[in-house]
Amino acid sequence: MGSQQLLLIVVGLVIIGIMIAVGMTMFQDQATSTNRDEVSNDLAHFSAIARAYYRRPSAFGGGQHSFRGLTMSKITSKMANDNGTYSLSPDPVTGTPDHVTLTGIGTQEGINPGFVKVVMLVYADSSVVDESLLN
Repeated sequence: MGSQQLLLIVVGLVIIGIMIAVGMTMFQDQATSTNRDEVSNDLAHFSAIARAYYRRPSAFGGGQHSFRGLTMSKITSKMANDNGTYSLSPDPVTGTPDHVTLTGIGTQEGINPGFVKVVMLVYADSSVVDESLLN
């Protein structure tokens, strides 16, 4: 083989190596994004249950316009699923806070070191994802 042919083979191998590295990075980014979306969806579901607890009369097992007495076990029987692990803060809720915090830790590596993390603040009439605590 001539030196031109060897050079073309080496350049081709380098380009293929770069393409494989970029493809792996794109796949990991997509897996992380998908896991973050799944955890957010689970938290949205849990927040709807927490808001229903807030509105339900105490005679029917609710909080009577308060989060007092709410626990994660009243929201769901499974604290973990294929998407991640979930927690409520404070658990159990004492006093009369104006909101509670639901946290989901995903199963994929996040942007920063550590797993995907989504924090949702649940109020009586709405839920908000705390963007400053996303990973």
